[in-house]
Amino acid sequence: MELSVEGVIADVARRVAECRRCELWRTRTNPVVGEGSLKPKAMFIGEAPGRSEDLEGRPFVGAAGKLLTSLLQSVGLSRSDVYITNVLKCRPPGNRDPLPEEVEACTPFLAEQLKAMRPQVIVTLGRFSTSYVFSTAGLSFTSMAKVRGRVFKVELLGFKASVLPTYHPAAALYYPKLQESLAEDFRKLAQLLEGPREPRGVDLSLFM
Repeated sequence: MELSVEGVIADVARRVAECRRCELWRTRTNPVVGEGSLKPKAMFIGEAPGRSEDLEGRPFVGAAGKLLTSLLQSVGLSRSDVYITNVLKCRPPGNRDPLPEEVEACTPFLAEQLKAMRPQVIVTLGRFSTSYVFSTAGLSFTSMAKVRGRVFKVELLGFKASVLPTYHPAAALYYPKLQESLAEDFRKLAQLLEGPREPRGVDLSLFM
């Protein structure tokens, strides 16, 4: 019997909680599978949970998450309109970069999420998620600077989608000059989606 989207995502969450494919389960507090609409206007894919996410078991709830929420609001969207997840479902110690073996172990869960929800737009936040989605779609990835803000029409995992790579919100907190690029990319996201609601301005000064 084929599972519903809700059934697939619940099954992924159960298996992530039990996962021992890499060593990150030993140091995590909570796994962070993802949250939001299961029929999302867009899916956002980040890198990995940070400290706040690990404590709460929810994606993008720290400073970078506040910026992401504000950027969504700036184009008339809320977190409940989209689905937010990461390449890794467990926090790497000290927020270090994901290791190749960790990405390899964890991305089958992300693939299941993508196949179940089949989002029309995938927003990749940073180089790790962009590299994974590009590789899955048969594209080559070199650097964020070369692909950021461009829309790529792809077919991956049995469905078609528009991929919009942009910078990770955490990078914009470290390098405030990236914040306008992020805001510009979210305006492009609004153009990709059908019937965005009335946009509101984003106060980037809150995050500087």
